[in-house]
Amino acid sequence: MSFSFAQLPGRLNNLRNIGGGGGTGGSDSIKFEHRDPFLDSVSIRFKYIDSVRSYSFDSSLIDYYNRVALKPEYVWLGNNGRPVSSLLFNPVMKPGWDAGFHVLDPYALNTETTRFYNTTRPFTELDYQIGSGSEQLIQVLHTQNIKRNWNFAFQFRLLNAPGFFKSESGNHSNLRFNTYYQSPNKRYGIYLIALKNSLQSAENGGIVSDTFMTSKSGVYNSRFNIPVNLTTGSSFSNDLFNTALKTGTKYNQLKLLIRQQYDFGKKDSLVTDSTVIKLFYPRFRIEHTLQYNTYKYLFQNISPDSAFLDKNYHISGIGISDTIIFRDEWKEIVNDFSIYQFPDIRNQEQFLKLGAGLQNLSRKSIDTTSNELYNILLHAEYRNRTRNKKWDIEAFGQLFLTGFNAGDYSAYISLERVIGKKLGAFQVGFQNVNRTPSYIFRNNSSFPVTIPPNGTNKENITHIFSTLRLPLLKMDLSGHYYFITNYTYLKNFYEAEQQSSPFNVLLVKASKDFQLSRHWHWYTDVVVQKTAGNSPVNIPLLYTRNRLVFQGRFFKNLVIATGLDTRFYTAYTPDNYSPLTGQFFPQDSIKISNKPDIAAFLHFRIRSFTSYVRLENLNTVDFDGFKFTKNNYAAYLYPYEGLIFRVGIFWNFVN
Repeated sequence: MSFSFAQLPGRLNNLRNIGGGGGTGGSDSIKFEHRDPFLDSVSIRFKYIDSVRSYSFDSSLIDYYNRVALKPEYVWLGNNGRPVSSLLFNPVMKPGWDAGFHVLDPYALNTETTRFYNTTRPFTELDYQIGSGSEQLIQVLHTQNIKRNWNFAFQFRLLNAPGFFKSESGNHSNLRFNTYYQSPNKRYGIYLIALKNSLQSAENGGIVSDTFMTSKSGVYNSRFNIPVNLTTGSSFSNDLFNTALKTGTKYNQLKLLIRQQYDFGKKDSLVTDSTVIKLFYPRFRIEHTLQYNTYKYLFQNISPDSAFLDKNYHISGIGISDTIIFRDEWKEIVNDFSIYQFPDIRNQEQFLKLGAGLQNLSRKSIDTTSNELYNILLHAEYRNRTRNKKWDIEAFGQLFLTGFNAGDYSAYISLERVIGKKLGAFQVGFQNVNRTPSYIFRNNSSFPVTIPPNGTNKENITHIFSTLRLPLLKMDLSGHYYFITNYTYLKNFYEAEQQSSPFNVLLVKASKDFQLSRHWHWYTDVVVQKTAGNSPVNIPLLYTRNRLVFQGRFFKNLVIATGLDTRFYTAYTPDNYSPLTGQFFPQDSIKISNKPDIAAFLHFRIRSFTSYVRLENLNTVDFDGFKFTKNNYAAYLYPYEGLIFRVGIFWNFVN
């Protein structure tokens, strides 16, 4: 659901980054250069739409993946911008309506993680990166306060990666504008978010055979000449400027959100030697959130390979000159009304929230058929971060009373205790979700998915988790246990299946920063995960990421982090990919045993200028002729690139 914001902001570090690298190292805060040292210092902080806490930038040089959409725990189909899956178990845990297309989600902007800034000066970030194969990434962020109580932010991102194989380009663009205004008397506030995602990924169905990767024929030294499964013909190129979609997926999203709040409470003031600062403490708040969202999902295939379609999808009678198109379009309107009560007037991080929402959905397919759906839901939330900052309680519940997703619900509770600055903090939590399987697993969808004869029941997922942070040891420990029934998935390229018998997944992670000397650090992340029961989930038993880094500040303004970044996971049977439906699905016939992925990097910052230089996939070297042709595989017949060189510059300005 697009309006369950309360589940996310307080848990960004706990639930979303289960496998993300980083541990506790390198979190130096951002610093800005001032044109006049006698002017007031620059202050830039931000919060999320449903968060009462504010955060500051993390300008660490240690982890390149903080700057890009891809993350080290992902597998992607051979090229930046292509469909993504996680090596670590991470099920969909959102009740309510879900279209079911998630393979391009990491490249999209969303409302839940929109940052609302508060800055004393206009602030701009510029990021430009280029890589082998004409890959380009452009990112722009600008934010400023129009007045002390009114801020706006604008963000633009463009990724263009033509790739090395035929029909494997990624071409994404993202725009986001958001603003927040609070009245001078601090009673009224309004949030506005407007964003647009245009996500486009070419599809090729993988290469015809892995023997082409080791062929001695010189013609295949250019990977673009290797034949692929999904398409035929010679109308494809890896031209940087040729971004028209021929065979692949295209997802367009438009999201608009307006949230208004009005507070009733107590006025107060803080008197200093020279000024009187007016304060206001809410006791009671009313809130209305209006959302209008559109989603367009498209797959098209020109010059199709009829043999591939007939074998894997049982689609016959398709000629090389035909074009295959599948398309679903959705419109969503959400009205949500909530009330807040603040028991402790001096602690705005303690509140009780009750609300109700009405969601209207309409769907239109390529054959002009349509559906009109609705949902009515209730939700409640309690948060309390005690005034001494030692206890933090979050509880959230959501129930769909009636409509298309009647009976769906989500219940979440988390308790965190701060033990001390040296001993850190301990968190335990519980979550249970009952959800209708994604809409693509229904016959109504335009996409070629066949559902089970008896239909599908609601999925139920229980998640128990805990986290222990030990800053004295520079270590984080976490554990996640999942109990799942009625898990819904594709069992092949087009047939849906539901695993009615329950199964379990246990995931344990440890992250640590080993300081080897004054400037040498070894950052390690180790994850062990295991399924139990009759499970359709295939995941590697062991995943580890290790970075050996030489880092430090040298001279007055030079900060350096250089070293090796490696990733390794044990052999397993990875998911295959169904390009026509945009879904990964399990398979048990092909096991992949990859070499460790190895990258060398040099990251440095001089004042507000940062640069990233990386050589990736050093593990693909073939010393017979010193070529980089021993590629790892993301999935069967989906090889990664060979040697990749990337260089980027990142510049921030304070006006």
